[in-house]
Parts: sequence; C-alpha cells; structure tokens
Amino acid sequence: MRVVLRFALVTTASLMLAGCLGLGGDSGVLPAMKQLPPEAQVLLATKGMKQESPIFVRIFKEESELEIWKLKDDGRYHHFKTYPICAWSGTLGPKVKVGDKQAPEGFYTVTPGQMNPNSQFHLSFNLGFPNAYDKANGRTGDALMVHGDCRSAGCFAMTDALIEEIYILARESFQGGQKQFQVHAFPFRLTAANMAKHQKDQWFSFWKQLKEGYDSFEASQIPPKVSVCSSKYLLNASFFGQEAVPNPSANCPAYKKIEPQPFDPFNQNGSALIQAKAQPSDMQSRPAEPVQAQSVAPAPTASAGPEVKKPIETRGIHNVVESAKGDMLANPPVVPPQTPAEYTYGQANTAGNGPAFR
Repeated sequence: MRVVLRFALVTTASLMLAGCLGLGGDSGVLPAMKQLPPEAQVLLATKGMKQESPIFVRIFKEESELEIWKLKDDGRYHHFKTYPICAWSGTLGPKVKVGDKQAPEGFYTVTPGQMNPNSQFHLSFNLGFPNAYDKANGRTGDALMVHGDCRSAGCFAMTDALIEEIYILARESFQGGQKQFQVHAFPFRLTAANMAKHQKDQWFSFWKQLKEGYDSFEASQIPPKVSVCSSKYLLNASFFGQEAVPNPSANCPAYKKIEPQPFDPFNQNGSALIQAKAQPSDMQSRPAEPVQAQSVAPAPTASAGPEVKKPIETRGIHNVVESAKGDMLANPPVVPPQTPAEYTYGQANTAGNGPAFR
C-alpha cells in the first residue's frame, strides 16, 4: 500500500511539473512566448545555425514564398527555410495609396517595437510601410504586416503555425543582439528571364531598382545597404564627408559604391570583406527627378499599347478582410522580462529607428 501511494504521489508531481514547464507541450503558453518547434531546432543544428543569430527575410509575391536566412560565422547569411505564404492581396506591383489593398514591394526594416505579440491575426510584425522611398514618392497607407490567420487586405498572411515559427526566429534574433532586420519584398524572383517577361509592365523601372538589391544579395549573401535619395533607392553607397542619412527627396550627395565580395561556397573560411570602389560618375551629386504626388507609375521602357488595369485579386483560400488597423493594439500582454532588457515588443518605438506602433 505504501509503495502504491508513493508511486501515485510521484506520478501526480511529475504531471504537475510537466504542466508548469510545458514539457508535455506548450498549449498553455502564449503564442509569442513559445519555444521553436523541435523540427526547426533540428534543422538549425543540421545547418550549423544558432537560434539567436541574426535573420534576413525575403518575400516573393508570384511564388507566394517567404524565405528566412540566418547569419553564420563566415559573415554571410545562409538559407534556413522557405515558408509558403497563405494569402496576399492585390496584383504584382507596389502599394501606392490607402485602400488599394496592395501588398507592398520594396526594402523594409523591422525593429523590436514593430513586433506585435497581441495581434488580432494571431501574431504579426509591421513591415514599416511607408518607408523613406514610399514617402518620397507620395505613397500612403499603414499597418502593413506579416501575420497569421491566412487572410489579407494588403498584408502577407501565413498560417498560424508558420507565423509562430517566423515570429520566434525574429524574437530570438532580437534577444541575441540584432537591433533590426531587413525584409525585401519582391514581385517575383528578379532573374534576367523574369525581368524580360515583364519589361513592358508599368512597374518595370521600379523593379529595376529592386533588382540591384536582389542581385547584390544573390552574389554576396550579405544584405545590401539601402539608402534613398533623388526619390529613388540607392544600394551599397557610401556618402563622402557625411554619416547622416541623405534627404530622400533631395539630390543624392557625392558617394562611392560599396561592392561586397562575392560568396564562394567552396572557400568559406574568409571573412565577408567589403570593397569600396569609387567611379568617376559616382564622385558627384546626382540630379533629383521630380517627385509626383501619389506615385504615378513609371512609363514602360517599350510601347505596350493602351494600359489595361488589372483586377484586384487575392492569393489564398480566405476572404479579404477590410482593414489591418485592428492589428495595432495599444496594450500587449505583459510578458516576463527578456534579455536584453531594452527590447520591448509591441510598444511604441522611441529609438527613432523605425515606425511607431499606433
């Protein structure tokens, strides 16, 4: 009898401990506080990656894919995983104005203050639209997210399980010391063949700007330095005589191009050195082109005949929601302090390095 009673007590205590620690699953844990799924942890270990190492994100509309890349000890970002996007709305092309239900395209930056653990779409992070380029070109809108719930009205929607994994990877990178990560949103993979297929599209000139950043990362596996001046993106530029960010709407100051060393998969022992090459045409300010209100589409490079307006469409299996503004909740749940302590998720960004939560 005494042995049976002791066994019952031990079993009960074990079950209570498992429930407290989440050993039997983390169903009682807030989604934003969950641990990375075991399968993802195994994949990280297999690829020689660390949970806390920095991340880089790429999004491709036409392919409906979101990629996560992780920084390794060689100073390069290596592909970790590709996630299917459940739904995105609109057509190929950037977001121009409020209400067009277009998912954005361009180079965006995410800081801890843009992470929302209390999203009405399970979990989310704000892409930071409009960025400096968007503002310089008169583009309007807000609350553009990567979130769960598999429905979109201008956002990139994942399944709840996938946004949990992506959110955790971002959270761990911030806790590991990364202050911000880049998200590059593209209409499609900007290969030469794909660009040739779309050379008559109204957004071809804009996509040529994005292609420079796409090609830079493809060659070096280092996210490019992104600047905005003359109302255009300027990639991998070092400005002479100043460290300040250039005025996005003004002429570009004198600059030189920074060329990252191409990645050599057969020789990964060397560091990712940066080579700066100044060319004569780079040694002067470039003239700005006039900024047009509401970002009038660039003219195609070849005559395409009368423009046919494409209908708004939604990729995915769910209906379009009317607004993502409800995603921006003011009072996220109180969570235990994390390390480093200065990072706060889902609150206004007071550091001045990203858009504030509203």
